[in-house]
Amino acid sequence: MTSTVELSPLNIVLLTTEAVPFAKTGGLADVCGSLPQQLAERGHKVTVIMPAFRQVFGCGRPIEPTDHSVSVEIAGKTVTARLLKSYLPGDQCEVLLIDQPSYYDREHLYGDAQGDFWDNCERFSFFCRAALSAIDTLDSPPDIVHCNDWQTGLIPAYVANRFESHPWMDHVTTIMTIHNMAYQGQFWHWDMLLNGLGWSEFTPDKMEFYGHLNLLKTGLVFADSITTVSQRYSQEIQQAEYGCGLDGVLRNRRDVLSGIVNGVDYQIWDPSTDQHLDTHYGIDDWKAGKQANRSALRQELGLEDNPEIPLIGLIGRLADQKGWDLVTEMMNNWLGDGSPVQWVVLGTGDPRYHQTLSDLANRYGKRLAVHLGFSDKMAHRIEAASDMFLMPSRYEPCGLNQLYSLRYGTVPIVNPTGGLADTVTDTTDETVRHQTATGFHMNSFHARALGEALDRAVTTYRDRPDVWEQIVRTGMQQDWSWRQSALRYEQVYQETINRVHGEVVG
Repeated sequence: MTSTVELSPLNIVLLTTEAVPFAKTGGLADVCGSLPQQLAERGHKVTVIMPAFRQVFGCGRPIEPTDHSVSVEIAGKTVTARLLKSYLPGDQCEVLLIDQPSYYDREHLYGDAQGDFWDNCERFSFFCRAALSAIDTLDSPPDIVHCNDWQTGLIPAYVANRFESHPWMDHVTTIMTIHNMAYQGQFWHWDMLLNGLGWSEFTPDKMEFYGHLNLLKTGLVFADSITTVSQRYSQEIQQAEYGCGLDGVLRNRRDVLSGIVNGVDYQIWDPSTDQHLDTHYGIDDWKAGKQANRSALRQELGLEDNPEIPLIGLIGRLADQKGWDLVTEMMNNWLGDGSPVQWVVLGTGDPRYHQTLSDLANRYGKRLAVHLGFSDKMAHRIEAASDMFLMPSRYEPCGLNQLYSLRYGTVPIVNPTGGLADTVTDTTDETVRHQTATGFHMNSFHARALGEALDRAVTTYRDRPDVWEQIVRTGMQQDWSWRQSALRYEQVYQETINRVHGEVVG
């Protein structure tokens, strides 16, 4: 996507339910906490609007009242919310918080152990409708309203329908970003009454999905442009296997669909400055740095400290989507065979994987360390200490740990899907010759293929140290910063404004 016209500074409103440090359940929060700051550094005015969840009030950022409140007629009653104000770290990006305790003062954002909250459609229909009024309070009307995931999917429909005739709607363009197709916001058809749009919009070409209301589909149908979090994933979700029922909608809109890989905050994820490491290192002293971090972690976790044995790291959610069925089968074989590798696991998720990993750790405690939970400090220490990092995901819209691994000289072994395919270059004779190799790909989604990819990596590590060093150094030099991602979002904004309005707005 290219343009010959230079972008003038834009007024951008980013709508989300998560943004670091205010509220987080996953990668959405990292995107919406980092991207606005990069856009602001490039001269744009960015305002984030999100619900005032309970998490928000414990985030450590100052939160102030404003003179504004919003009222919405919903579910047969009038519901009012205060508008609160804060800023992302760095104080360049204002954050407007929609404070409605009956909807958002809960321990969790979307659900609890019993499942999703029963009133989620009402909670996020209210959020979208309140956000329209919050935008009215801004000093300048937005050029771009950037929506993220199903919880904001009503916004493009409101803009397209000029709902409630907000003046800024005539000027604005809308972007819809998909962070994971598996989460769509599907509700029974009577929940249409909550959004105020009317039954004329509840049709198969708009908001209806097999008799249900689908809020992600709504955003995809009505947005001026659609993005997702890697180029490969933008192609995969147009196929039935990955499209989760909306592949046809995305094929119909493929001309306005693009993929942009999420970025990494290198102020946090950089082994030369990482606050969680005792020994820092960079591209020139990575061998000594890794050895020091590896020895320290092995001592901490009770693993045998043998410098000849590579350490393999795994961090994340213990779930089928992340390929843990393959990992546990392959790991059991390698541990049982006495293969000369060690493993360190950090994560939480499906109880059956908790049990399997605990059993393996009890049997092979000198070669496998398992931490069932999450620790940010431990995640950094594992990245710095490991020689290889395993990510055999069934699907992966973007992925971040492979990007962290590249910077830390930790060679990723991945299933080449979504963002993993876009960011990790397989080691072959050709890529070694061209010095572009950064990791190892599985050739299919099976435990045997995972074992073969790992065996290729271990053999290279052991028998071809010159090639291994080339792979490590190439990966450490990659730039997957948010600056690069922000440039791509700028291009999407510009192309969308040009297409919708026939001019650059600034």
